[in-house]
Amino acid sequence: QVQLVESGGGLVQAGGSLRLSCAASGHTFSTLSMGWFRQAPGKDREFVAANSWSTGTTYYADSVKGRFTISRDNALNTVYLQMNSLKPEDTAGYYCAASPRLFLEVRTTTSWNYWGQGTQVTVSS
Repeated sequence: QVQLVESGGGLVQAGGSLRLSCAASGHTFSTLSMGWFRQAPGKDREFVAANSWSTGTTYYADSVKGRFTISRDNALNTVYLQMNSLKPEDTAGYYCAASPRLFLEVRTTTSWNYWGQGTQVTVSS
């Protein structure tokens, strides 16, 4: 069973930066695709970014492209989400996701097998 633990959320002013971390255990990390999703109150959970273990490809939502960067450290079993130029509309709970599947529809929540408990990001204007 894969366990995911996020950290790094907090309160930041618009234009600021935060780095989220997600530590994984219970599976060979290098064969896990890793992703980040977010969910604002009253809204559906939405895709933010992902990295595929099988192709090495990274994916981003249009709303964060150029501002957010997903990266992973296989030696530390950790995936990161560097968030720059934050906007109030980025305010949400951010969730880490993982999947060992070879083929994965990364933008679809139901594709992912494991989820973390989430970390809150609040961007003030």
